[in-house]
Amino acid sequence: MKKLLVLDKKTMNVNADYDDFFSSSLDLLKEFDNEVYKYTCQEYERQKYTLSMVASSSIVPPSVLACEASTLSSLTTEGYPGKRYHAGCLVADKVEELAIDRAKSLFKASYANVQPHSGSSANQIILFNLLSPGDTVLSLDINSGGHLSHGAKASITSNFFSFVHYGLDSHGYIDYDHAEYMAKKHKPKLIICGASSYPRRIDFKRFREIADSIGSFLLADISHISGLVATGLHESPIDYAHFTTTSTYKQLCGPRGGLILMGKDYSIDSTNNFKTLVNKATFPGFQGTPNLNSILAKANAFYYVQTEEFAEIASNILGNSKKLADLFLSNGYKVLTEGTDNHMVILDVTSIGLNGLLAQKVLEDCGIIVNKNLIPNDYNNPFITSGIRIGTNSLAQRGLKQEDMKDCFELIDKILRSTRKINDKEYFVESSLVNNVREQVGGLVNNAPIPYY
Repeated sequence: MKKLLVLDKKTMNVNADYDDFFSSSLDLLKEFDNEVYKYTCQEYERQKYTLSMVASSSIVPPSVLACEASTLSSLTTEGYPGKRYHAGCLVADKVEELAIDRAKSLFKASYANVQPHSGSSANQIILFNLLSPGDTVLSLDINSGGHLSHGAKASITSNFFSFVHYGLDSHGYIDYDHAEYMAKKHKPKLIICGASSYPRRIDFKRFREIADSIGSFLLADISHISGLVATGLHESPIDYAHFTTTSTYKQLCGPRGGLILMGKDYSIDSTNNFKTLVNKATFPGFQGTPNLNSILAKANAFYYVQTEEFAEIASNILGNSKKLADLFLSNGYKVLTEGTDNHMVILDVTSIGLNGLLAQKVLEDCGIIVNKNLIPNDYNNPFITSGIRIGTNSLAQRGLKQEDMKDCFELIDKILRSTRKINDKEYFVESSLVNNVREQVGGLVNNAPIPYY
């Protein structure tokens, strides 16, 4: 059994100064648990030498990582600033108040709760406290791009509430007329707008009009597009939706966590005070102790997203995805909706004889990371799928611009068109080609290092 190493000035050369204390942590990990340290190194190397095109992630800068590793991890702080169940929360209160203020400023919101542990938790906090078991909820079907927490059969939410769904029109866009029809037919207590794999703009104003026409509440989940919303590159739902939720890592360069925001409806009157509802719903209703180190990291991420540097990154995220979509379209690929308005491009790879799983696996072998994805009317199951989802968040963070998308496209195109499907889970491709593409990926990422903000 390993002996716990104790920080000692003589053996570890640690001063009382926090900088010295904190900087020693990596040395301590390396000495005490080299196996864990080895895995952190391996993951860093994996990210450094691969081309991440995953739509549901962004690169977390070292400043955010430092916040997550801070001494705030040692705190138990149930409650809210000024109303904690434990002593020793003077600094913690300042941290949470800072994160709240920055979130409100970033999204021009009237209310923010920074405690949710994830975007899914944020959604569940609203669902399980606004609604009663059996209440009807209207949301986008998962095969049309909706999220698991929006009532998919695999989610716990579908066990407690009655979900009905709106879908897409013949061009792959959200069918707002169908959404209105389903709302008037089923009279849901809550309508959810927002998506996990939908490449077009969402009309939050239209959804609010539908909700108001039947006296329903509206929840907007902007987890995938929150960076674009924050920088004005996508319309904001803050003053249209009663509740807006997001994760903080997909496009905000932040830690794993969630956020609940409200605009003008945060406090309608004494009987409909949503601020009180959400606070109680989060704690003690749904969660216990908040992750103060994560909240500190959120505050740091919110600060970064308000900079001119991030505004340029967000612009490149959008420009890169549009360029990629055009390249795939002009080269004979089936691109859902024939383009994109956000950070993602969704391909139907059955048109080139593959499925989502095979495309994901062969691209990963070459150092290109995407994810398999269900597409509308998908005949494959969620473990196979017929599509892949390509995202440009990390590409833009690494400094890649529209002129670089031709290289990214050509690498993907070269390997996908050379891959032969054996069965749903096996494929054949020449190893020499895989090595050649991986080498080209290496050259591309070497010219686009992981950024240090």
